[in-house]
Amino acid sequence: MTLRSDRAATDGRAPVPATATDVSAERLLADYATGEGSPVTAVDAALARIDRDDPGLNAFCLVLADEARAAARASAERWERGAPVGPLDGVPVAVKDVHLLRGHPTLKGSLTTPSEGPWEEDSPAVARLREAGAIFVGKTTTPELAWKAVTDSPLTGVTRNPWDPATTPGGSSGGSAAAVAAGMVPMATGTDGGGSIRIPASFSGIVGIKPTWGLVPHYPASPFGSLAHTGPMTRTVGDTALMLEVMTGSDHRDWAALAPPGPGLGDVRLRTEPGDLIRGTRIALAPTLGGLAVDPEVTAAVLAAADVLSDLGAHVVEADPGLPDARWEFHVLWYAGAAKATERVTGPDRDLLDPGLREIIEEGLAFSAQDYLTAMASRMEMGARMGRFHTEHDLLLTPATPFPAFEAGRECPPELAGERWTAWAGFSHPFNMTQQPAASVPCGFTSAGLPVGLQVVGPRHADARVLAACRALELARPWSERRP
Repeated sequence: MTLRSDRAATDGRAPVPATATDVSAERLLADYATGEGSPVTAVDAALARIDRDDPGLNAFCLVLADEARAAARASAERWERGAPVGPLDGVPVAVKDVHLLRGHPTLKGSLTTPSEGPWEEDSPAVARLREAGAIFVGKTTTPELAWKAVTDSPLTGVTRNPWDPATTPGGSSGGSAAAVAAGMVPMATGTDGGGSIRIPASFSGIVGIKPTWGLVPHYPASPFGSLAHTGPMTRTVGDTALMLEVMTGSDHRDWAALAPPGPGLGDVRLRTEPGDLIRGTRIALAPTLGGLAVDPEVTAAVLAAADVLSDLGAHVVEADPGLPDARWEFHVLWYAGAAKATERVTGPDRDLLDPGLREIIEEGLAFSAQDYLTAMASRMEMGARMGRFHTEHDLLLTPATPFPAFEAGRECPPELAGERWTAWAGFSHPFNMTQQPAASVPCGFTSAGLPVGLQVVGPRHADARVLAACRALELARPWSERRP
């Protein structure tokens, strides 16, 4: 099946301003309100950028050109009447292909997913975005069933990083990250079960947050259980706060969903003095999080970002929470989830699965109920340890990833050949175990011009505090004008 068949050609269309693809959603919305911009122009620009750049990046597995243009015309009419339907009316948005999008297949990067449907529901995050007026331009690539922290799959092939197409954008939300970084859309959905928002945000030079677990409702329930979070991916902290505020709306299909957090996220977006956002905040800095190996250029960028926050009035001290190495426990939960997700894939169809996915499925089937309960007990102790840590430290800073993006098409860089992706994701998956909010925000570039991400971690329910620190850094050291 050719998933790109709905992409309309742009030949013969009037040129659209490049700025329509390179500005934030907040700027687009402000221009719609004054009449200086139009959803029609913005969507045409997004589709033109996709036509131009996606053949080399492979960020999209489905493009909805005709549908998006029709929605843009309807949005423009609403803005002309002064009656936008919601806070994202007319903003082009991409949806990761693990989230249900009504009327279109959700194949999750797998040759084993039937495409015929019916596809009659939106996932909760998509439903809230639709209600807010977002315009869906397409679905983005993911590794099969979102199982690993890079993006390639048997269904869609290899996705590449706009900063250097020889490298990976990370994963599993790599298509969303590449689409946002390349200016194809200002916003995209992501999921994060072990770093799948933060890792691609770091590798691709964008902003992404894994919210407190349950803050964004999830349906259908993830086979990876309470490791899996849904969150926004954008180019600016303001857009991240705006998108997250929309996505937190309640949904009766998720029995574990939290109540929306109130106006705090919007407050972050409206504040423009970096010192006011961070002054007095007690920040712990853990450059290696208990001894993880880190590239020197990544370390330098993270330390420089911590210095910026200190100069703005935060109280920054080097302190490590002392988390145990819980990779085995994470594997028990993650690999068992992968086995559950594929229990109905039988016979010859199992040969169609990503070979690495097949391997972890076999390991997942070998774990016992006692192994699972042991892993759950470990994560509860990790959560308690982090709870105590945050009584003394409002936030924790670490690198988002230990090194910049490496070669596309690999699960690990060459020096970790033969390992699983979890061998290099030690800054991210612990905070899926503890369910805390954690964001990656750009903090610099390597000498080769690849982005570096700073991870900002907060206690559960402190999502606004995490974003406030990210916003302070963004205001003090603007990066969003730098493009791949």
